[in-house]
Amino acid sequence: MRFSVQNGLLKPAEIVSEGLQVAKHSLRVSRTNPSFLYSKDLQTYLQGRLLLPDELPFPFALIQSHVENGYVSYEYGVKDGACFRCGNKDPRLIDSFPCARCNESCSYCRGCIQMGRVSECTPLIKWTGPCRPKSEAAFTGLKWDGKLSNAQQKGSDRMVHAVRNQQDLLLWAVCGAGKTEMLFHGIEEALSGNKQVCLAAPRTDVILELTPRLRTVFPKVKIASLYGGSDERFQEADLVIATTHQLMRFTDAFDVLIIDEVDAFPFSADEKLQFAAARARKPDSSLIYLTATPSEKIKETISLHVKIPQRYHGHPLPVPSFTWCGHYKRALQKKRLPEALQQWVTDRLSLNKQAFLFVPSIPVLKDVVAILKEKHAAVEGVHAEDPDRKEKVQKFRDGTIPIIVTTTILERGVTIPDSDAAVLGAEADIFTESALVQIAGRVGRSAAHPDGDVRFFHYGKTEAMIRAKKHIQMMNLEAAKVTF
Repeated sequence: MRFSVQNGLLKPAEIVSEGLQVAKHSLRVSRTNPSFLYSKDLQTYLQGRLLLPDELPFPFALIQSHVENGYVSYEYGVKDGACFRCGNKDPRLIDSFPCARCNESCSYCRGCIQMGRVSECTPLIKWTGPCRPKSEAAFTGLKWDGKLSNAQQKGSDRMVHAVRNQQDLLLWAVCGAGKTEMLFHGIEEALSGNKQVCLAAPRTDVILELTPRLRTVFPKVKIASLYGGSDERFQEADLVIATTHQLMRFTDAFDVLIIDEVDAFPFSADEKLQFAAARARKPDSSLIYLTATPSEKIKETISLHVKIPQRYHGHPLPVPSFTWCGHYKRALQKKRLPEALQQWVTDRLSLNKQAFLFVPSIPVLKDVVAILKEKHAAVEGVHAEDPDRKEKVQKFRDGTIPIIVTTTILERGVTIPDSDAAVLGAEADIFTESALVQIAGRVGRSAAHPDGDVRFFHYGKTEAMIRAKKHIQMMNLEAAKVTF
């Protein structure tokens, strides 16, 4: 497989470019030529990244000259049943197709297909030349006049220490502890030392909430927000805010990698995303994990951790109550809600209080929304495949949607100052202990409104429900005992 020029850009093709052998055949490695006048634009675009040919808006001749002088390399995309972008080795996720590029049956990876197809005859392109010099402009610092609580200060100090000493850290803090504010001084410490920083999270909704907050407190820092559909994917940045899927495009890029909600799906269950995160950080770097519900594996992986059992405003976490609602699926088939849930919704609307209503599946969501809209047109539903997801969540944040019916996609990352939360079908397998703790954590997050109602509507209690309640009660007891 070789490359040719199509419309002036680097494009895979059947036509052979003289002397270039890559992908299925051999990868030619050139020694770096110190006298070569390399492209600063290409360096800025490619450094720290691992990209497909179609992702490079540069002429083929320019790319090839850098390859021949040792400043760019072609890396295998898929070889011997393994994907070199996402680390997938599962044969069930490696498929083949009759390829028009190489005229052979070509293997490709289905594990990361959403990032663009990588195959045996599609190389990954990497910068191997010198690193671009850091900006000479002085870092202007953090523009934030807030004050950390004693508990938050403890977490902030530990993060600053970890950044300075290139250590890994688990920041274990309850929902509503103010984890984002605890990051500010650690990020400031890194940026003031000309370090590259990435704050990653598994879900787009979290990225959309974090981005404006960080742009406000770091107004003169180059920030790129990366998620599916983002137009900032290849923008130069000192601080990257990204979904964990976007980490597949990075290699040896970050001095500080922060992963928020590290226990959340899909990151917690997807080894490909964990592989991408490990490759995205530099060999000498800091990894900061943030979560309210760390797994035993996470606690064992990172020995250095700080536990913050108290919310920033000092009030206890709202404890969920359990309400039996009968066979709710049968009720939905009759186009009605369980009576207890209907009363809960009516009470929220009469109090003019916003609320989350979590459901176990999209079919249940559609049924519930259809029933509620008959009397309350402003109620909306949202799920991961909803094309209007971003707009609906923003309207909920703005207060124009009183009650939002949602799957677990909103269990994290969306903060409403004064809200309640309910779960319909809390006994469903998808509502794990971690998910239920996070759902309860949507309530009482504001100092002005530290209380609220958390209700688990069920057709039978589960161990996950009981453990989630005990988890919250345990954190409240610890918070009451600890003096920071």
